[in-house]
Amino acid sequence: MGTDAGSREGRTRRWSALLALTAAAAAALVLLVFAGLRSVVLLGAGLAGLAVAAAGVWWMLTRRGLVRVLAGTLAALAPAVVLALYAWAGLLWVVLVSLALWALAVSVGGAALSGDTGPGRTSEARAAPPERPFLIMNPRSGGGKVGAFHLKERAEELGADVHLLDTAHHEDVVALARGAVHEGADLLGVAGGDGTQAMVAGVAAEHGVPFMVISAGTRNHFALDLGLDRDDPASCLDALTDGVELRVDLGFIDGRAFVNNASFGTYAAVVQSPAYRDDKVRTILEMLPDLLTHQRGPRLAVRAAGTALDGPQAVLVSNNPYRMGDPAGLGRREDLDSGVLGVLGITVDNAAQAAGILRGRHGPGLTALTAREVVVDADEPEIQAGVDGEALTLPTPVRCTIRPGALRVRVPRRRPGVPRAKPRVDWRRLRRLALAR
Repeated sequence: MGTDAGSREGRTRRWSALLALTAAAAAALVLLVFAGLRSVVLLGAGLAGLAVAAAGVWWMLTRRGLVRVLAGTLAALAPAVVLALYAWAGLLWVVLVSLALWALAVSVGGAALSGDTGPGRTSEARAAPPERPFLIMNPRSGGGKVGAFHLKERAEELGADVHLLDTAHHEDVVALARGAVHEGADLLGVAGGDGTQAMVAGVAAEHGVPFMVISAGTRNHFALDLGLDRDDPASCLDALTDGVELRVDLGFIDGRAFVNNASFGTYAAVVQSPAYRDDKVRTILEMLPDLLTHQRGPRLAVRAAGTALDGPQAVLVSNNPYRMGDPAGLGRREDLDSGVLGVLGITVDNAAQAAGILRGRHGPGLTALTAREVVVDADEPEIQAGVDGEALTLPTPVRCTIRPGALRVRVPRRRPGVPRAKPRVDWRRLRRLALAR
């Protein structure tokens, strides 16, 4: 049975590879047959339109007043003019058909090659139910998910000791977690935002007790990367009775734990503005020109894995790298146990570099790498940072590190899981796969 299933899978992958190659060839043939030499002009016009639009966006973000309005108009008109040019030449349908065929080729080709990649999941081990679990729940998190899903009552029915945070007064969740461990808790859990989860996760790692995530936050990025169900926080409580344990890495910034990422530069400065909460859009548009042109805020300098970045406008240091080659999976980490930090740095000083960002990770303004340690320095004694959504001000230099396997995470045995990324299409591998017997 296993051999037959493997044979069928192999045939399916070969046919998928053949379909991908055929679709790619058809995409080129459609342009050549119906557009001829004009296909080169079509391609050049499309690329030029994208570059002009990107430059317009840059000018819109770095200017104010009339220039901003004109730049925004340019960014909107550039692609519209290209489409109008295609229509005027009677070749719009040719371009659309060619793009559709190319999209099909890339999609099917990625699916065909997906069997060559590993499952991308952190290894798991069966775990006995905890005897004295202690859960911290924020009733305001995620718009009131704790109450809407009756999480406190369900957790207590399963034998957990639940502390409901007082929303009228600040409570030290780190002290609460440490006190619970001192009293004999053998599992710590959080129903709240990623920032609260990170602080309690740090305590769990410090004392070597398992940590449990309940997806009751607004975005639940950590829960997503653990493969938990973000639409049903109550399902996370199954970890108390039918759970498995994962060993995942934990990031640290100047000794403070983070489960997702730490951001520096433009974004961190904007979110710390007092006006940001009242009027986000206006605050962003008002602050960006000075921040992006280095007229305001510190000038950053980053050192990681033998690479130095001078003056990036934005830096993101993540606990394990984010996906880069899979647009559908941007903002996700397929692995949480790679043992390295992900580093993304953006340096854009002019419209030409803004247009170069369209090249993705190969663009001159984008740096993507991995490292065990990242040092963020500046020409000021303090810099602002966003750590798992929490706004902080830290003395420079700031040191980010990772502790491989530092955190024991208890998750339900049955959970949606992390979608596997489609590999970048390698046309030579596809050709070999299509011709294989």
